[in-house]
Amino acid sequence: MVDKIKDLEKTIKYSFKNTVLLERALTHKSFDNANNNEKLEFLGDRVLGLVISQKLLEKFPHEKEGIIDKKFANLVNKKTCYLIAKKLNLKKFLFLGSSHKNLERSAEKIISDSLEAIVGSIYLDGGLKSAQKFILKFWEIYLDKSIITLVDSKTQLQEYSLKKFKELPKYIFHKKTGPQHKPLFKTDVNIPNSKKISGTGSSKKKAQQNAASKLLRILKI
Repeated sequence: MVDKIKDLEKTIKYSFKNTVLLERALTHKSFDNANNNEKLEFLGDRVLGLVISQKLLEKFPHEKEGIIDKKFANLVNKKTCYLIAKKLNLKKFLFLGSSHKNLERSAEKIISDSLEAIVGSIYLDGGLKSAQKFILKFWEIYLDKSIITLVDSKTQLQEYSLKKFKELPKYIFHKKTGPQHKPLFKTDVNIPNSKKISGTGSSKKKAQQNAASKLLRILKI
């Protein structure tokens, strides 16, 4: 066990004053139901969120909150944590019960949770600065690549309406005008607590996008 801990400390480039914290971070509940990494994972998740939030605001001071939020979600999700844990070869350091030795089921969650538990253990062992140093070192490449494809207006309005009202926007096709070779479609859209907004376009889809875009501007989103 001692050799395993020392090897991991070299890998993560952090030496623990209290190695029991690192051992706990690597211990899945299938190995020890009482003394496992669940609470450290809970803490690490919050510390990771704080550090990434602060870094994003520093790195993109003029970016809209909605885009920052999407970057944040991409950086702290299980997929990114799993990719980082995989690079660290974290799987070989974990303490798992016999039922999870092959890690075929729930592998991504178990490994990514362990990485967050390590963040929590570093925070408890060395404080916020140590945790911040670890996070920024291993998340750096993903921070630099955190480019978000701009979401189209219809999708953006849908996300807003679902989040705020738990309802989808309502689109009502109004009419089609113009010659056959150059038609013009008109569509209305509305969400709870807003008036109907009309949009036009050379297709129904474009008319919906136009209407959604207008409503987003009115809502200042």
